[in-house]
Order: sequence, then structure tokens, then C-alpha cells
Amino acid sequence: MRLTRVGAFAVIALVAFSACSSTPQGGGGNTIKIGTELPMSGAETANGEPTANGVKLAIKQSNAKKEITGYTLDINVQDDAVNGAHDPQQGATNMHTLVADTSVAGVVGPFNSSVAQSEIPISNAGGLLQCSPANTNTGLTYPPDALQYRPNNPTKINYIRLAAPDSIQGPAGADYVFNDLKAKTVYILDDTETFGVGVGDSFAAQFKKDGGTITKRDSAPKSTTDYTPLFTAAAAAKPDAVYLAGTTPTGMGLALKQARTVAGFETIPFMGPDGVADLGPGGTTGATITVAGAAAHDVHGTVAGIHDLPSGSTFVADYTAEFGKAPGAYSAIAYACAQVIIAGIKSAVAAGKTDPAALREAVRANSVAAGNKFDTVIGPVSFDKNGDITTPYMSFYKTDLTANGGKGGWVYVKQQAFTDPNAS
Repeated sequence: MRLTRVGAFAVIALVAFSACSSTPQGGGGNTIKIGTELPMSGAETANGEPTANGVKLAIKQSNAKKEITGYTLDINVQDDAVNGAHDPQQGATNMHTLVADTSVAGVVGPFNSSVAQSEIPISNAGGLLQCSPANTNTGLTYPPDALQYRPNNPTKINYIRLAAPDSIQGPAGADYVFNDLKAKTVYILDDTETFGVGVGDSFAAQFKKDGGTITKRDSAPKSTTDYTPLFTAAAAAKPDAVYLAGTTPTGMGLALKQARTVAGFETIPFMGPDGVADLGPGGTTGATITVAGAAAHDVHGTVAGIHDLPSGSTFVADYTAEFGKAPGAYSAIAYACAQVIIAGIKSAVAAGKTDPAALREAVRANSVAAGNKFDTVIGPVSFDKNGDITTPYMSFYKTDLTANGGKGGWVYVKQQAFTDPNAS
């Protein structure tokens, strides 16, 4: 039912696109833009801002090197947060804006999978490449589900991602809880959203396959203000661990904070996907550690991308010097998305494809052309026929409340390369 409703919305979105596309904005001068479509305000700041900063740094460094002969790169920044949380409808509105700006050659984003569901039909109809550093919902790329997001151009892949899908993230988290944390029973709470439900499902399936037991599973929307009744009811089964299937802005940070007040949950480990493991240090607006405070002890999480950058990389130092703080979980991956787009722009301009429509199509086609590889800050990158990265990584982290001068932070544990068994 969830996907059916989104599909209906996508049809409405396409009608809106056709109405506004006759009055494009931008496209003049010798400027080519890369758009960002991310949650940039409120509780989402900890996710969106460092991700967008990765793109800004890529653009600045490319311009300094004069990589695009005769052109300067610029950015078109869009914010899909409404009242502090990502909003699919706002994302769709933003994508109309980006498609209508003919100087935009490609977009980095979105951050959240539910937003991607509303955006891909619009960007696909407009022939605009999207590279997401963070979306993990499996159905965004895998057929047959992915086909509903490309009704106008079903054979043209315009959505690619550098994040490992939930068909990897959920099972990786389950293996970590079962094998590394030695928890044999787990309570799962999801946020009812596309991402949370999907990653919760794949976590549960793998945890049971490993030999573990799901003691209880609940769903609570982001409008929830009191999670204690759920945890009180779940405490009777005495789970060894908790899996928070969702994001901090959709309630998982508050759930963690309140759970620690319930008998049986004071000291057991909590695990979450990248919506929880935002890597934001304590004090960062909207970050898990900021929201949960002292309750954020013994929390573990996955990030659907690489942690250890190639030997000799200066990215962390460059980012820190530029923005005065360490990168976020998806800063380097967003930088890599920008590099893929820049490579396409460079190739198109060199081939004389400077008409906005021709340039946009060349950038899209270049990203998914069979055999193409891109040298990026995270290493060599290529995409399969569905638009997924061919070498997905998962990184694991845990909280340390003594880090960052006592403000708290996330500590890297390990990373692992995967082959997705569901890829086709």
C-alpha cells in the first residue's frame, strides 16, 4: 500500500512538471550548476548540512583546478525539511525547481528514501541525473519496484546511488548484533517510513536466519511524543538488544532517550542504521547524541558507505579546513557523487555538447554507461545496470560519550565490502 500511494503521487507530480516545464529558469552565461536536494534545517541539519558541504567542497576544488574549460561550476541548494523533518512533497517541489533550472546538469540527493520515491519520477521525466549518497531503500533501484518511478522513460536510468541498499544494511546490522554484540534476542522499533520499515524488515529476516529471536516489533510514526508505553510492554520479554529502524529526526533519538528510563533497557545495547548513526558529535543540532544525551551510551550503528578513504587522501583535512569541523557520515560520499557529475560535464563540454538539454542528457548517459569508472575521493566507482554502486561498503560505529571533550561522538569500529545477493 505504501508504494501504491507514492505511485499515485508521482503521477500528480508529473502533471505538475508538465505544467511548469515551459518556463525554465537559469541556463545563461558560462555557469553550470550542480543541484543539492537534502534536508538542511531543523532536526535534519546534522544529516543535510555536512552532506551538502561535501558537494560545495567538490565544486570549489574543481573550479580551482579549472576542470571544465570555459565554464564555472555553481550550486543550486534545495531544502526538503518541513518543520524540521524531511518531507517527500517538499522534495517533489524542489525537484521541479531543479528540473526547471536548465543550468543544472545533475543533482546530489536526496538523503531520505521516502523523498526519493517522490522525486525520481520528476527527474526521470526531465532527464536529470540524481546521485544519492545516502538512499538505501532497495526498491528505488531494483526491478520490478523501480519501474514505477520511471513511467515516462522506463529504460533510462537517471537515478544512481553510492550508498549500499537496505538489502545489505539491514542484514549487516543483524550480523553485527548477533555476532559482535552477542545478542540473541532483539526488540525492533520502526518509524513507519519507507526507509525504517524496509531496513527493519531486512534486519529481522537476517537476525532470525542467524539464529536470533525477535521478541517484539512495534511501529510508531514521527508524530509520537511518548515511546515509554511501547518499551514498557516490550520489557517483559527481556530482549538482549534493541534495533531502532528509522532516523533520529523521525523519532528514534527521542525513543532512545525515553527507553533508557524503562526498566530492562537502561544498559543493553541499541543498534540503528545510518539514520541513527549520523556521526554528529554532541551539540550538533538534531544529532542522535544531542537529542538522547546521556542515554546515547552503548549505541551502535551502520553507515551505508566506506569509512577508510584511499591512502594519501586529503579529504578529511580539506573538509575540516574549509568548514571548521570534521566531515559527516556522507560528506565524502556526496563529494564523490559530485565528482561523477563533474566527470560527465567535463566529457560533454569536451564533446561540444553545451546546449543545456544535450549537456544534461550526456551527463546522465555518462554516469550509467557500461564499463565507465570514475576516480573519486572514495576510490574507483562504477554502477551496475540498475544504478547501484558495484562495490558497496558498510561501516560500523559506536558511541563514546567521553569523546570530543566530553560532548560525545561516534567511534569507528570496522568496515566491510559486500556483494549484494539481490542485485540483478
